[in-house]
Amino acid sequence: QVQLVESGGGLVQPGGSLRLSCAASGNIISINTMAWYRQAPGKERELVARITSGGYTNYVDSVKGRFTISRDNAKNTVFLQMSRLKPEDTAVYLCSGSFGGYYEVFWGQGTQVTVSS
Repeated sequence: QVQLVESGGGLVQPGGSLRLSCAASGNIISINTMAWYRQAPGKERELVARITSGGYTNYVDSVKGRFTISRDNAKNTVFLQMSRLKPEDTAVYLCSGSFGGYYEVFWGQGTQVTVSS
């Protein structure tokens, strides 16, 4: 099995920055696509950003130019650098990943990001 653990969330003022990390551990052969989702109260879970094993990235329109997803394959870690944060970015941010040898997608527990003055 694979475990994903997110960190880096917190309270930040509008216009500020945060860097989220998601570390994968367990029986890992290879890492395929990793992604960050978010879920705000009363809203559906939303794909924020995704990065493939080859480094291809895509983002939801609302974060383009402000968020950057990256990965460190040697450390089995994916990052989400968030800049120019807005109150509407407030949500629980969850990491997900697909891994070689597994059919299922694994999820972390999430980390809270609150953007407020």
